[in-house]
Amino acid sequence: MHFLTGQALHRRTFIKTLGATVGLPWLDAMVPAGRGRYARLVANDPARLVAIEMVHGAAGCNDLGSKLNLWSPAGVGREFDLGPTALNALERYRNQLTIVSNTDCREAEPETPEEIGGDHFRSSAVFLTQSHPKQTEGSDVFVGTSLDQMYAQRFGQDTPIPSMQLCIENVDQAGGCAYGYACVYTDSISWSSPTEPLPVIRDPRVAFEKLFGVGGSREERASRRRTRKSILDWVSAEMASMRATLGPADRQRLERYLDDIREVERRILRIEARNTSGEAREMPEAPAGVPDSFEDHVKLMFDLQALAFAADVTRVFSFKMGRDGSSRVYPESGCDKPFHPASHHGGGEKGVKDFFLINRYHVGMLPYFLDKLQGLTEGDRTLLDKSMVIYGSPMGDPNLHNHRRCPLFIVGKANGKLDGNLHLKAADGTPMANAMLGVLHALGMGEITSFGDSTDFMSLRANA
Repeated sequence: MHFLTGQALHRRTFIKTLGATVGLPWLDAMVPAGRGRYARLVANDPARLVAIEMVHGAAGCNDLGSKLNLWSPAGVGREFDLGPTALNALERYRNQLTIVSNTDCREAEPETPEEIGGDHFRSSAVFLTQSHPKQTEGSDVFVGTSLDQMYAQRFGQDTPIPSMQLCIENVDQAGGCAYGYACVYTDSISWSSPTEPLPVIRDPRVAFEKLFGVGGSREERASRRRTRKSILDWVSAEMASMRATLGPADRQRLERYLDDIREVERRILRIEARNTSGEAREMPEAPAGVPDSFEDHVKLMFDLQALAFAADVTRVFSFKMGRDGSSRVYPESGCDKPFHPASHHGGGEKGVKDFFLINRYHVGMLPYFLDKLQGLTEGDRTLLDKSMVIYGSPMGDPNLHNHRRCPLFIVGKANGKLDGNLHLKAADGTPMANAMLGVLHALGMGEITSFGDSTDFMSLRANA
């Protein structure tokens, strides 16, 4: 076995054939015998980053919702109760949870009379850039470089895919959307430069094939899928040879990883078969690989992110879980109102609480992903310990289209740079950019002194 002889497998080992490339999860065989320092370095390699945007703010961001603690808890510091909040599904992960409340995304507000009314069409571009988008329907878009891309440019260049951008809702990056804004501002939260929005992937099949290097032409890939052969069948001989060199624990770890890949692939195939069967679809405009079920779609995308992190194929994801103006209905939430109309709750208690049900449902998707990361280990740490998962919105009270008291929380320890079990309430008027600057510092970019409209650095630690 490699780890007994000192001849370690390289961390960036891939099993390759003409038709697929499968990365390996972290294995004991990747640690040379007696070389504990190497293992410690791997345990402290750059954190995995996931930035999740959910549009339309939250019910807890108006006066009534704030009094009822429908988003952020009443208590600050370490003593807080998640029970009344939309975050209560995160209770079992409170030791990994950092809540940042009472920050503003003022760069999403109109700066000229012509921009009034366009909040839904510029907000998403502000979330990770904390910069004000140029109002244009042409190709001369301009906003700022996003936080995730700053991180990918620094710490993602030694992975096969520096970053990936995923979404759930439909996108249309061509032309203008409304109020004089190009659709890319609505569709994209990742910007590699102020003028370069990155396209997002909605179809799990497309994301799967990108992550696992499924090659050949589109026709060849479609033909292979019709044979119902897994990509793992194409690398089976190489995998068999690899297994023979591993110890029992590594074989078990590898089998679990391969089973997870196969199960995700099976689910995608089942969805495609259902969606091309001729049966009526809830979303007939969506690609065949996109589930009609919001929950199924989100979970597939989370599974793909966990698989990518396990093999260190990429360390950076942005994930846009909603799209401004969407009228999607989430019956599982307990509210039967369409999303956008529900967000215009009128400020009354019934409407605010109905929208709260949708907020709680959306946040409730996250533990599925956290469970995946918690169940994967590298060295002596879980991937959740080594990750930073940001969840938030650049809008506050959607009923007024304002950008004050915006939702934001972080889950994960970021390789020990975050404490967890912490609620930080900012002073009134604090830009969210201050917290995002704190995120950049926690991710290892402490030399950056400003970001977007930041006025100061906001520490995300308990005793800073």
